[in-house]
Order: sequence, then structure tokens, then C-alpha cells
Amino acid sequence: MKIKMKNSLGFLILVLVLGEFLSSCKHRKEITSTEPKPPIAKEDSAIGRCRLDYKNAKTLSRLMQENEFDYTWIFAKATVESFVEEKEESFDIRLSLRKDSAMLVNIQYVLGINVAKVLITKDSVKFVDYIHKTYFIGDFAYINDLLSADIDFDLLQSVLFGNSAKFYDDDSRLKPITDRQNCNYMLSTERKKRLKRIINNAEEPSSDLQILTLNPDGFKIIRNEFEQSSTGRKFIANYSAFAVKDSVYAPYHVDIDILAQKAARLKINYVRIEKNSPQKLSLNIPAKYDAIQIQKK
Repeated sequence: MKIKMKNSLGFLILVLVLGEFLSSCKHRKEITSTEPKPPIAKEDSAIGRCRLDYKNAKTLSRLMQENEFDYTWIFAKATVESFVEEKEESFDIRLSLRKDSAMLVNIQYVLGINVAKVLITKDSVKFVDYIHKTYFIGDFAYINDLLSADIDFDLLQSVLFGNSAKFYDDDSRLKPITDRQNCNYMLSTERKKRLKRIINNAEEPSSDLQILTLNPDGFKIIRNEFEQSSTGRKFIANYSAFAVKDSVYAPYHVDIDILAQKAARLKINYVRIEKNSPQKLSLNIPAKYDAIQIQKK
């Protein structure tokens, strides 16, 4: 049986949602979603302005990497709201992840009804839809070919917990910016003056743009933004509600916005994050389930 998959359950743990961002705008169209604003750090109340010393790109990159969320294993529970093509869904997820290896996501409706499971490894994607009794087995190469995308495991695991997902390979492109107006450090692929013109819509980026915004207190990433110059598509992840729970310091709220022909938003609220407890990462496909045939757009 061949079934056309269109945005299965609106989530597929960022594989098809991120794929929608990376592929939905083959022809540039106006972005209709409202772009979220970056978080603003507190000012020095004693003098009414921000106090930040200059740090070069190498130093900021080192501090960012030293303060990233470090783990070998993760088990997390979260509530998720997704908004895709004006369709809103709410569900719970249980995420088991071994760093740089595999992740298993169990998706449930709020009442505890099993909706789907997704097993993602470095080179494969397996998906079971319990509602429609279907499944999909493929790999990133196949999905990237279908969606004209560039998705990989490192991107997914980084985005979920606020680590430095990179959309390019050349670290030397990063330029340091001291944003005293918002009291944050930034690493950008554009220099400050030109970046300001781009942000103010006075100039279009001539190449792909990435901006990493760092909190000056702990050099955690609080915003990761990418704009593709050829299409105008944007991916924006904001991280907040940093807290220590069960000896884990992490962002417990993640907002992901995809601004393109079809706007999408994910709001992830973690209620529990545990690290370094080995998890079982396996997915059984019932014998009577039908294979999903994903058709090219």
C-alpha cells in the first residue's frame, strides 16, 4: 500500500519539520509569520547600561564550547506545541538519546495515547505511526534528496538542547559582536555594521547568515538563527528557562521558528531531563503495518 506522507503528525521530531524549513521555499515567497525577538539580558542597574568587555571570536567560541550541555546519555520528558500551516497540535514526548549515536522519541497525546515512535541514528530514520498503522524506514540521504534539504543527526541533537548546531563548516567565518544594547555577545557570519543593516531590513544577506547569541553570564547559547540567502528562509531557535534540576543545568524551554513559505513553530517545555543513564534504543515495527511511500514534492 502506498500512502502519501504530508507532514506526519506535524512533528517527526524535527526531521520533517526542519526539512520543511529547508525545502519548502524552492521559489521565494513573502514570509508571513512574525519574527520572534531575541532575549534581552539585564543591564547593570547601578549605571543603567550594560558592561561587557570585548572578546574576540576565538575566545567566544572557546567559552561557548566549554559551557555547552555535555552528556553521554539523555532521557527527557517534554510537552510540545506545534503550529504548522495554521494547524495546532499538543502532545507529550519521551526522548532517549545517546550522543552522536541514536535517539528514540515516543510521541503521545496528552491523555497518554501512543501516537508514534521515531528512531534516528547517524545514518537512518525509522518511524512508526500507531494511529494509522503505518511505518517508514529510510535514511538522511533519502530524506535530503526528497526535500532538497541538508539534515543530519548532529543538527537534530544540537538544536534540541541549545548546543552549537552549525549550518556550515568554516569556523573562521564567525565574527565577534558585543551587543551592548541588549547586553549579549554574538558570533555572526557578518560583521557588526553590515549585520545591523541586515537586521533593519536595509540590506539583504549576500551569503548564508548565522547568528549565535550568547548570554554573558555563562556563555550559553540563548538564540541560534540561520537565514538562507538564496531563498530568504529563516530558522530561529530561542532557549530560555535555564535551571538546575536533578544536577542538570539546561534550557527547559525551547522555541523553534521556521519562517518560510509555510511557517512552522515548535514550543518545547521540558519537565524532566536526566543525563548519563543508559537507555534502550530500539523500535519494533508490527508485522501488519503498511509501509509509507514518501513522494517527492
